[in-house]
Amino acid sequence: MLTVNAEGLLQKLGVSAAAIKSGERKDMGSPFRALTPEEHQIFQSVIDGLQSQFLARLVESRKIPMDTAKRIADGRVYTAQQALDLKLIDRIGYMDDALELTRKAIGVDQVKVVVYQRPSEYRATYYARSEGPSGSLDATVSRLASVMGSGPGFFYLWWP
Repeated sequence: MLTVNAEGLLQKLGVSAAAIKSGERKDMGSPFRALTPEEHQIFQSVIDGLQSQFLARLVESRKIPMDTAKRIADGRVYTAQQALDLKLIDRIGYMDDALELTRKAIGVDQVKVVVYQRPSEYRATYYARSEGPSGSLDATVSRLASVMGSGPGFFYLWWP
């Protein structure tokens, strides 16, 4: 978990924030003030609990000792080969491998992947996602208006 404390910056700018809340801790983790020691402990206990649940499931499902699980579950990213060597995965595969295993598991001769997508989205692969360019000035102006909100202001609109 990561929190940001912009309180000092806001003070330099002469900006302050006021929270109107229904409970003492409703603004825990606010970027406008530092965490109190008690709030830090609350967040730490949640993170510790989630890590304990993860470790228990890792030990149970992957059949590895708890001390090994604690050593390898430190938040780092592993390559596929490293994950295989650490017994975190059963094998390395790609979409074609998953489709072949699925086909065999359900006992059919062929499988077909159907991918639904919005008409304006780029989808060269199963994993690609990119918003397509808006084709109309109305949509662009509408988005700009939603960002600007109401009221006067100085704005610069660049149109290539």
